[in-house]
Amino acid sequence: MADQSSPPALRQGPWAAWQGWGLSWGGWLDNRHGEWWLLAQLLLIALHLLPPWPAPGAWGYAWPLPLALAGAVLLLLGLGLALQAFWGLGANLTPLPDPKPGASLVTTGPYRRCRHPLYQAILLCSLGVVVALGSLLHLLLLLALVAVLGGKARREEARLLGLHPDYPAYRAVTAAILPGLPWLDWRQ
Repeated sequence: MADQSSPPALRQGPWAAWQGWGLSWGGWLDNRHGEWWLLAQLLLIALHLLPPWPAPGAWGYAWPLPLALAGAVLLLLGLGLALQAFWGLGANLTPLPDPKPGASLVTTGPYRRCRHPLYQAILLCSLGVVVALGSLLHLLLLLALVAVLGGKARREEARLLGLHPDYPAYRAVTAAILPGLPWLDWRQ
């Protein structure tokens, strides 16, 4: 018999926490909930596992250790911020740009700092890899992530504007992903 004192999602098995995300085979085919944005994001993140190219040694010098360490610190900081954002969303968490049905508007914790702190954390992790490795390939991956996450955030916000009457006021005063960068901060 299941432990009745644990939350229902935990009693239903390991996949119950992800129920309600809206993922479906049909969605992967027709992008009904923004699955293609998620796929592009996951692919770009996975490509960060590739070795540096061109390797800094190909330029005739070793990548400076202080830069490699600074990159590792940025990566760890990004991972910490990602955990904060995950916890901040709680039951509202979904990897898709379409909000979960009945999701509440979260404007506290890391969501006071920016409207998409998880995307901010992903970009910080990517920047950390770029700085740690000194790789042009990884710099291109970072720029591609900027494009994908900016587009994904815009789709998400179009849905949030229709769901939450308070969203326009929150959007007007809170940076989108990174304050002051036009593709990553729009406040109209």
